[in-house]
Amino acid sequence: MRTRRSDLMRPVAAIAAMAAIVTAASCSTKSDDEPPPAENSAGTVRTGAGIEGDVITLGVLTDFTGLNAASGKDVTEGQRIYWDRLNQGEKICGRFTVELDIKDHGYNVQTAVTQYAESSGDVLGFVQVLGSPMATALIPELEQDGLIGIPVAWAKNLAASPGYAVPGPTYDVETINGLDYLLEEGRIKEGDKIGHIFHDSEYGNNALEGSKFFAAQHGMTIVEQRIGAAEPDMTSRVTALAAEGVTAIVLTTQPSQTAGAAAAANGAGLDVPLLGNAPTFFPTLLDTPARDALIENFYLVGPNVGVGLPPAADLLKAYKEKFPNVEPSNSVVTGYSSSKIMELILQKACEDGDLTPEGVLAAKAAISPADTDGLTGTLDFSKPGISPSRESFLARPKAGVPGSTEGVAANYEGPTVAAYVRG
Repeated sequence: MRTRRSDLMRPVAAIAAMAAIVTAASCSTKSDDEPPPAENSAGTVRTGAGIEGDVITLGVLTDFTGLNAASGKDVTEGQRIYWDRLNQGEKICGRFTVELDIKDHGYNVQTAVTQYAESSGDVLGFVQVLGSPMATALIPELEQDGLIGIPVAWAKNLAASPGYAVPGPTYDVETINGLDYLLEEGRIKEGDKIGHIFHDSEYGNNALEGSKFFAAQHGMTIVEQRIGAAEPDMTSRVTALAAEGVTAIVLTTQPSQTAGAAAAANGAGLDVPLLGNAPTFFPTLLDTPARDALIENFYLVGPNVGVGLPPAADLLKAYKEKFPNVEPSNSVVTGYSSSKIMELILQKACEDGDLTPEGVLAAKAAISPADTDGLTGTLDFSKPGISPSRESFLARPKAGVPGSTEGVAANYEGPTVAAYVRG
């Protein structure tokens, strides 16, 4: 099913100031050290590691200093706003407040693995693991420890892990939806040749699966340009695609590479649509020489609604109260919506009377279908390996609005994705 609404979509914007709350609360998982069951309005609830007294501790493994520092700060700020509001209101089980154990991995895999080891015995789960490489490296540990994690990454291998609750459609599904939208809008046509610039990683390779499937369904050809995560100059990549006569370019890149590709396409006279996956855009790109090319040709496809639009209006207000001179990005919504998902899981565990790590992990599948009040599409965590959603949000860059983007389609599920079955 597809719905269109021009006022509902995904923005992405500026860096929020950040102050980390670091709270360690631990109880041994050994039966003779477990705290007594908690009494609350739902009855008796078992508790264990990650809960001390009336405080639940959740882990955050994020990036404040690496490649995705801007997004990491906004994701974490969205989470802090969410839990601060819940702690002042209904709480978990009507009793427990939530504190965050926040660590900066600097987008370094080994650092993230070390930090996980430091936190894993003291948290009930991880409400944020930012980055596909970091989240992938932690799959064995997360599964061995029986903990739940919410990745800020949407690669298909993460959706296959029973420990992760991926907060939206995986990159392959996202890419198919974005290309379906371009086809519907007449920006591409059957039989076209499409360029795809992508990271050689879980992120890029999963998006490539989506573009290849779409091409096969529509008699199209994909021209690949595989790049490194920190490759600085997109000129030669775009020049090669222009020589192939591509009629659109899919970007599965960092934001700086998105700007580089847009500028290079403009310089080469290549006036074609550019489709970017969720992590490809940040509002500061409209302060670069690529501004006009992005406004003219860029389309963003992502997993959640934009900041300031109806489902996230309260979030924007709370953010502006804390940071009146800073514009938030859509990453704030990503943090807020992932916290909503974790709350749904924790409240279900309360209903089931089991707030131990094992009980929380069991509750993940039980909340399906999960409704996030419009922050994301409907989510299904009951089938590991399947994209949790097939609904995407599309936006175009626009200066002077929250997140520097305006929505063009919400809860968009194109016709091609209905036929998509992973090989």
